[in-house]
Amino acid sequence: MRILVSGAGTAGLSAGIDLARAGHEVEIVERTNRLRANGSPIDVRGEAIETARGMGILDAVRAHRITMTEQTKFVDRSGAAVAPLVLQEINETPDDIELPREDLMAILRQTLPEQVELRFEERVVTLVDDGDRVAVTFASGREAAYDLVVGADGAHSAVRRLVFGEEKEFTEHLGVYVAIGDVPGQTAPGTARVTEILNLPGRFAGVARYRDKALGIFEFRSEPIDYDHHDLGAQKRILAEAFAGIEDWKVPELVKTVLADPNLYFDVLAQIIMPAWHKGRVVLIGDAAHCATPMAGRGVSLALLGAWTLTEELDRHGDDLESAFAAYEQRHRPHAAAAQEFARGGADLMVPATWEAIEARNTRLRAAQPL
Repeated sequence: MRILVSGAGTAGLSAGIDLARAGHEVEIVERTNRLRANGSPIDVRGEAIETARGMGILDAVRAHRITMTEQTKFVDRSGAAVAPLVLQEINETPDDIELPREDLMAILRQTLPEQVELRFEERVVTLVDDGDRVAVTFASGREAAYDLVVGADGAHSAVRRLVFGEEKEFTEHLGVYVAIGDVPGQTAPGTARVTEILNLPGRFAGVARYRDKALGIFEFRSEPIDYDHHDLGAQKRILAEAFAGIEDWKVPELVKTVLADPNLYFDVLAQIIMPAWHKGRVVLIGDAAHCATPMAGRGVSLALLGAWTLTEELDRHGDDLESAFAAYEQRHRPHAAAAQEFARGGADLMVPATWEAIEARNTRLRAAQPL
């Protein structure tokens, strides 16, 4: 089949790799001018480890592993450690692999078969599915037809909006916003990932260091905010206002440095809940279908596993797309649902709403440490 994949994130590149190897003609379009390499390190967990093995990338993923251990601690307003984060709170198995996002994207890009066409600064504007083909118009004015369209364009998916309905129809807001940016002045030697986190009621400010890199990470509780998620200036203003007047620990310095990052990542933590991930000749994978939010720490694993499962079912069912899509959903939904359920408790762990909740969390974590 001739297949269009919208989005060149983990899900999109993985789909490109898997589908092309299965013999399909694949084109990937990405609205930005580059692969997204910014953001905090990501994890390959659970069944996705075997998926990575099947894709032939597991050795490369392991070679870029940040560390076998992770040191994460919560600090008080002076910077003194008050509680460690117990890894059992977030990990699935000891085999979970953490690596920098930029390294995984480079691995996937290098693994992408040469025959896959990857177009940057291109995006889908219209989709018309006549039952036999999907006619697509792009922002560039180009027009083309495909046997299948895969929406892998993230939580704010344009493909989902065009085919299934407005984003708000499928969004479950978790009440938290997140921002991540480079803070080069905070780097530290060593190979282990070391993360320090200060909690104030409804606020989280932290710095994560690994290799020669450091990231400022912020989270804050809020009702939904009306802003353009493509407007970097608006995102920076919201972040600055959320932490205005806070002088504790390193917060002023971290905020100032992150606001200077031209590649600042900012988004709402909201899950995508859909009754179906396919319609006609269009199917969704990754965050476009079932965003669990970074609170789950499983978005990359779901993307790898979902693209692999979709490809297997297309191969198994041939021209019967409806059966292939239904089988893909039946197999993959339990993984997505488990990740979403896990994430729903993330705000209470990482962004407690009150001083009392912060102290209760710290007390529980201290008690959970092995003797």
